[in-house]
Amino acid sequence: MHVLVTGAAGFIGSHVAERLLASGHRVTAVDCFHPYYARAVKERNALALRRHPLARFLELDLATGDLAPAVAGVDAVVHLAAQAGVRGSWGATFSTYLDANVLATQRLLEATKDLGLSAWVYGSSASVYGDGVRAAVDETALPAPHSPYGVTKLAGEHLATLYHRNHGTPTVVLRYFSVYGPRERPDKAIQLFLTAAKHGRGIRILGDGSQQRDFTFVGDVVDATVAALERRPVGAVVNVARGRTVPLAEVVDTVRRVTGAPLPATHEPAALGDVRTTAGDVTMARRLLGYAPKVDLAEGIARQWDHVCADPNA
Repeated sequence: MHVLVTGAAGFIGSHVAERLLASGHRVTAVDCFHPYYARAVKERNALALRRHPLARFLELDLATGDLAPAVAGVDAVVHLAAQAGVRGSWGATFSTYLDANVLATQRLLEATKDLGLSAWVYGSSASVYGDGVRAAVDETALPAPHSPYGVTKLAGEHLATLYHRNHGTPTVVLRYFSVYGPRERPDKAIQLFLTAAKHGRGIRILGDGSQQRDFTFVGDVVDATVAALERRPVGAVVNVARGRTVPLAEVVDTVRRVTGAPLPATHEPAALGDVRTTAGDVTMARRLLGYAPKVDLAEGIARQWDHVCADPNA
């Protein structure tokens, strides 16, 4: 296949693009290098893509740019470009989320609706479920986002569904749960904890540490994403999670064991929009995608720690 991967210099997107190239597919990789975090981090993520003979890399803003060069000749789309981050989605910056998560998605759907694609995979988020989660949720649960970010990701899902129903676009929606691993965004919890451990610093924990997350290793997320391209459960909405929820305090203890660092912690108030629990039922992913998450939390953190230690910039 020739696959368009958006957000290809980001955390998940760079891993997906590399996996596709390793499998012999051609990739058009797109990223706008939004300054949400340092461009140098994304450039390191994109280095292998820029050098690969089966890849072409385009710097492009999907909300404003000419999409014709990006979609030319592609057979499938994996749309992972987004403005991430729950905490930054409030206030005046909401317009950035609208452009990057809603307008960009609509424009890409519009630009590809007549191409006869084999698959159109949209990377959504567990944030669409909101703050009412008490046990593992399946895809029939009513979405109720708890942040403006979650609202924009849900809007993207609705657009994908609309284009499937009205134009036959072969969309598949994947709801990713608390993804972590090598190349994790520098503002996310596990990356912050590991970087602090490397430099002998303490950490800040927002909240009391009892908040729970279904942490999912990036390699397992890539497996599910590539399976969605290959198996093509068109029209489906699918959770992609580890299927095991742990409190943040357990994550901190695991980081201490893996790194050997004392990692002294201070607590601050929970951030606006953060939910108490994410927990995903992956029954549908197992059935439709053959999904079987392989990496448990300790192993995943150890792999991420190796990456942080090897990165002179971390």
